[in-house]
Amino acid sequence: MRDFPLALRLLFINQFGVDIGFCVLIPFLAKYLEQDLGMSAALVGLVLAVRNLSQQGLFVVGGTAADRLGARTVIVTGCALRTAGFALFAFGNSLPLLLAASVLSSLAGALFYPAVRAYVAQEMGERQAEAFALLNVFATSGWLIGLLLGSLLFLADIRVCALAVSGFFTLLTIAQALTLPARKTVHAPETVLADWREVLGNRRFLCFSLAATGMVVMENQLFVLLPEGARTVSGWNGAAGLLLASGAVVHLLFQLPITRTLERRGGGARWLGAGIALIGAGFVPPLLVCATTRPDGPGQGIARLAVMITGALLLYAGGMIAYPSAMEVIPRFGRERLTGTYFGLFYMLSGTAAVGGNAVVGWAMDLADCTGRRWLPWLCCVGFGLTSAVAVNWLYRARVLPRAPAAVPRPAIEGPARLPGPAHAPDEAREQPPR
Repeated sequence: MRDFPLALRLLFINQFGVDIGFCVLIPFLAKYLEQDLGMSAALVGLVLAVRNLSQQGLFVVGGTAADRLGARTVIVTGCALRTAGFALFAFGNSLPLLLAASVLSSLAGALFYPAVRAYVAQEMGERQAEAFALLNVFATSGWLIGLLLGSLLFLADIRVCALAVSGFFTLLTIAQALTLPARKTVHAPETVLADWREVLGNRRFLCFSLAATGMVVMENQLFVLLPEGARTVSGWNGAAGLLLASGAVVHLLFQLPITRTLERRGGGARWLGAGIALIGAGFVPPLLVCATTRPDGPGQGIARLAVMITGALLLYAGGMIAYPSAMEVIPRFGRERLTGTYFGLFYMLSGTAAVGGNAVVGWAMDLADCTGRRWLPWLCCVGFGLTSAVAVNWLYRARVLPRAPAAVPRPAIEGPARLPGPAHAPDEAREQPPR
């Protein structure tokens, strides 16, 4: 981290805090609404649906705002809105207030994610991949710590969780406002609708967003299918936490070395298909041990849990390859001025398509319970992985994915690095207008 400027180091911490805040509260929100506030299942579903749908739909707003107002303004605004949203979760006990809290927290996430990625893509130059890799490390660690803290604080009162997160984001908002440098934004002669039409008219970008849907669907199973499978085959409720803990450890140890190795061997789009294929392969070991519902003894339960952890590690390894590569490729599809819009639309399109994929996995889980074919959801995820990997690899070989500009060797340095400015060498995606 010392190789990066203070502003980016604070963004890493911010990413860490965002994922902690999300996992501290959101996974336990349904139980709080139902048990503590006495809401019906329909109202609980309404609050959660508003939160999910508003975030997916507002990603493009956050990306466009980053392009037109500057990433700094949008990041600080996102932190402030998240502070207000979690405070409302703490004090709100009526449906209107809870819906407002859901919308505010969703808008905060929709502003934060594309703006941070746009900032990294525009400011880090040739070190984008390393910066995206570190964002992935902090995000994964935030998931683990957030779920652990949430499970502990939920035993006391979920309002404590919401207030703690709100106070944390208050401090982050102030820190970001003081340290993030303002980047001069160029007045855009085109309208917002013209920007959206340009990005949506980029068929190469749309094909990539659709092809990468499988990656998003499979990553979501870290919180749904994999924990349920680990608990079932081991007979131990703590098995899900062990899977998340292993992911945090391997990311801390191996994410940056893997990214640097791939950068030396072509980097970016070249390895994206292989990473997605490895994510899909992570569902093969669970497929082999899910035929029976309960272990016959402690020894067999431990052995099956070891197989589940092996699958999770394969999935994490694939994510460590695919995530920084995908983030590095997205801004190369179009003009630098629309970097935030490209990130926002990618999150919106792939996330919306992934909702359908998650519904398919959920249907397969229900069908497996009814018919006893417990391998069905795992086979479904393997199919998503192979399909997505083949599609992305075909796009790369057909030269649909933009390639990186020729890398300039970076001299070895000691101590804090002096970072180069944004790379201005045009790549093939910037040399011609989107098709």
